[in-house]
Amino acid sequence: MNTEEIFNAIFWTLFVLMFLMRFWFGFRVWRTGERLTAERGAHQREGLWTHVVGYVFHLLLGALVLYLWFQGGSLRRFAFPAPDWLRWAGVGLGITSVGLFAWTHQTLGQLWSSYLQLRTGHRLITHGPYARIRHPMYSAILGWIMSLGLVAANWTPFVFAALGTLNVILRMQGEEKMMLEQFGDDYREYMERTGRLLPMIRNLRGAQKRQHCAFLGCLLVLLLLIAIFFVIPHV
Repeated sequence: MNTEEIFNAIFWTLFVLMFLMRFWFGFRVWRTGERLTAERGAHQREGLWTHVVGYVFHLLLGALVLYLWFQGGSLRRFAFPAPDWLRWAGVGLGITSVGLFAWTHQTLGQLWSSYLQLRTGHRLITHGPYARIRHPMYSAILGWIMSLGLVAANWTPFVFAALGTLNVILRMQGEEKMMLEQFGDDYREYMERTGRLLPMIRNLRGAQKRQHCAFLGCLLVLLLLIAIFFVIPHV
């Protein structure tokens, strides 16, 4: 196998592995008798703009599939030259993200839901990956998507990472509001010692605000990349 074939095999391994894990952990929750569908009010907690971004994500994904399947397009159009060390860094990010995803699912157990809803007898989880990060599963998913872009040396996953980041930022607001209503001061104290998507830098004031701004900055850069490499036709 040459280098490109190795990276291609790693790409599809990371891609399939993530979906297999989500199916497996979802199946385990279902076996406990918990519902996997949304309860009344779950969609409302997410907010209108979270759903709008989600629809754009899926519409763009559908358009990409149509472009590849019916128009005979190729993702190579969106490739960029990347040194091997950068692509291997993407492999490391992908393995780390997949591991964090599995660790988070294992820690949550039957309390996990893909919707903004709490289980009967829900408790505040503050151990495992939640000891330093409030939303480690979102961190894992975003890291995984970006790792696919690095491994494949292709801009396309970064487009979806941009939309995913925006969706996560909007979704976290509704999720933390729900947790504050349920756990009150306990969750407020938990927020003070943890970061949203990355561990909090304790020695810097306003670290969380800067962290939030950093993600918004990355989002703007990635949206610019969308315009340059996805919307504007190559000459």
